[in-house]
Formats: sequence, structure tokens, C-alpha cells
Amino acid sequence: MVKRLQDGEKGAAREFYSLYADYLAGVCSRYIVDEDDQKDVFQDALVHILSHIGDFQYRGAGSLPAWATRVVVNQSLKFLRSNQRHEFAPLCDDIADEPETDDPPISDVPPDAIHQMVSRLPTGYRTVFNLYVFEDHSHKEIARLLGISERTSASQLHRAKNLLAKMIQQYHNDKSPRR
Repeated sequence: MVKRLQDGEKGAAREFYSLYADYLAGVCSRYIVDEDDQKDVFQDALVHILSHIGDFQYRGAGSLPAWATRVVVNQSLKFLRSNQRHEFAPLCDDIADEPETDDPPISDVPPDAIHQMVSRLPTGYRTVFNLYVFEDHSHKEIARLLGISERTSASQLHRAKNLLAKMIQQYHNDKSPRR
């Protein structure tokens, strides 16, 4: 498929889209909450992927979707930066972070519900959480990508996890049978 895409074969672009569009749109939706913005960013990412496919170097199975995912994440971060929509909670040395919340069980929480919870996180929390959990970036890498300190990245992740734990606990409370 890579060779066909690089040769500009139109059928290859349709095949790429049918294979990866849902997954890549899902990646985009982890970062961008507004549906209209998601569509715009996703379209920009697809244009970038298809117009820069000549720069892509095949490195084995999975390298194309991995590269495309990186493009979508980068387009999402570019959008957030350009719209100044990612805000990071200020850190104050004299205010202690909340203590770590125990991880609630999630095996009975549907993936769509988890996705909705993540989408309700403040933008800065959500961005750091996604980069750390889904993209497997270190706090050093996140700090460089977002122009924040490593400490801010770690704090945002900690706060995101605590907020998600509270949302999951509330989900369990809401689903518990009433007596």
C-alpha cells in the first residue's frame, strides 16, 4: 500500500482511508473535543499524510499506522497550540497536590464511557494524559512537545488520573442498584 500511495494511485488513498480512518479519527478525538474542530484537524492530518507520504520510510508491519498516528497527534497538538486552548493548572509550591486516588476497577466500564470521561478532562490534563498513556511519551518528551516543565507534566497527569478515578467511581455509584 505504501508504494501505491507514494505512486499516487487513487485507489490506494481510498484503501488507506477505509483501513485507518476510524482509528485515526478516534486518536484525534482524544485530543480535540469539539466535533467540528475534530473534523477540521482530522482532514488536515489526512491531507498532510497523503501529501507527505513520499517522506515516509517503511520499517515493517505497523510502521504506516504508527506514522499516521504520529501525524494526527502532531496536527492535534498544533491545533491546540494555535488556538491557545490547552491550559495547564498553575503549580504553587505552597499548595500540595491531592493525594493519589486508588485506581478504581474499570473492567466493567465500557470503553465509550471511559472515552467520554477522558474527553471531559480539562484540556491540559487530557493532553498530557493522552501523550503519556496512549502515545507512551515520557514527561521530558511531553514537556518539550507542549512547552511546559516536566514537573507541570507530571502534575497534570497526576491530577488527570485523580479526576478520572473520581469519574469512574461516580459511574460505579450511578450504576449500583438502589436499595
